[in-house]
Amino acid sequence: MKRIFVSSVQKEFAEVRRILKRYVSKNPAYRRLFDTFVFEEDVVASDRRTDEVYLAELAKCDIYIGLIGKDYGYEDADGVSPTEREFDEATRLGLKRLVFVLGRTSEGRHPKETVFLNKVSSDLIRARCDDNATLLMEIYASLDGLLVENGAYRFGPFDASPCEGATLKDISKAKIREFIVTAKMKRGLPLAQNTPVEKFLNHFHLLSSDGTPFNSAILLFGRDPQAWFLTSQVKCVEWPTPERCKPIKDHRIVQGTLFEMADAAVSFVLDKLEKWIGPRSTGTGAAAPTGFDIPYEVVKEAIVNGIAHRDYTSTGSVQVELFQDKLLVMSPGKPHPAVDIVHLDKSHPSNPVNPLIADALYQTGHIERLGTGLEDLFKTCRREGLPKPEVEVRGGTFYITIFRKARKLSPSRETINETINETINETIKNHPGISLVELVSKVGKSRASVARILAVLKRESLIEYRGSKKTGGYYAKG
Repeated sequence: MKRIFVSSVQKEFAEVRRILKRYVSKNPAYRRLFDTFVFEEDVVASDRRTDEVYLAELAKCDIYIGLIGKDYGYEDADGVSPTEREFDEATRLGLKRLVFVLGRTSEGRHPKETVFLNKVSSDLIRARCDDNATLLMEIYASLDGLLVENGAYRFGPFDASPCEGATLKDISKAKIREFIVTAKMKRGLPLAQNTPVEKFLNHFHLLSSDGTPFNSAILLFGRDPQAWFLTSQVKCVEWPTPERCKPIKDHRIVQGTLFEMADAAVSFVLDKLEKWIGPRSTGTGAAAPTGFDIPYEVVKEAIVNGIAHRDYTSTGSVQVELFQDKLLVMSPGKPHPAVDIVHLDKSHPSNPVNPLIADALYQTGHIERLGTGLEDLFKTCRREGLPKPEVEVRGGTFYITIFRKARKLSPSRETINETINETINETIKNHPGISLVELVSKVGKSRASVARILAVLKRESLIEYRGSKKTGGYYAKG
């Protein structure tokens, strides 16, 4: 955080000082990188001389902004104004100095202010402005220049920017192999499982020209993504009522790669939703159809959308909250400017905020089709008779609310579990050699839940696993 000291005759530049401080505190980029000291707003009454206070505060700053106008201001016993004292001290301290002059001629300027201006002009370049509005624009442009100079501004998506300090050693080979297996099955990825890390990352454009992994590479395949991006996590909460009301029923913070977070957050919700069972006559084979009061694909899309398109420069995290009557997913950031939030339920162009991340999630089936996810979510809710989801952007955060639908439940949890077990068993019979990933997709349950049921079926000798750990699958016995 860089601290800015604003120096000027207070009365002459009162409005400029007030607007500048407010703008820096509200601008999304500036407020994370700059803090502005303005004497009349930041100093409380104390038993200290004024000159002691402002010089002490100046010593705590990194950037000096000097505003020179017509007035010279108050003069001390030596006939020197505070603004000139501050400039001299900033020079002595070696601070970054930015000086702006109001007025292009000396007409009406105090003689001592003219002498001060000449001293400044001999020492550094300064910008001349005709009015307060132009003056503020010049200040903002200079601050933007500092951000570019220090690499704080990126000219391109966050996920296509190098992760400073990261190397190929920070990438997990095991996670890449797992990705290749899934993407080969889902999208026909033409890469071998033993593809070298560098070749793999280049294939998906996840390396910079000097070999540094992009931010997306760390988030997707990093050994420890949170070591680089602390707020890359999903906070999951279950509330007992339609509103936030303690005690919380359950709370979990999930971390890991973006794939791992998406799977864990979806499992958290699915394991807590109401399950329903339909008539056997409407199912496939002997098993009765089952589902949730919010469809699996809707839960997945809402959560994956929040993870894929969030602003990873934000100090916030994705938050998933399950209430008695709805699911709320909050994600830092907002949709691409080309996307109209009012028309998210209609066909719209694909403009992902993080295109490399979106592509990787598409390869694994977390995103079914690029650019149609939320449109499909609305269609599914409409088809299932759910109220229309609500979307809004508030305070720099994207909110999507999906409403739950009450269904007639089976008389006991045991009956539900038996039916779900039967559904999975029947699916394996109809698809010999099916993998865990394919089962999750077909039966509409979380990966963790399906894995638990598979363990039960294996113990009861109803199914068996054949082949290697990565390429094998499940078969019915008998």
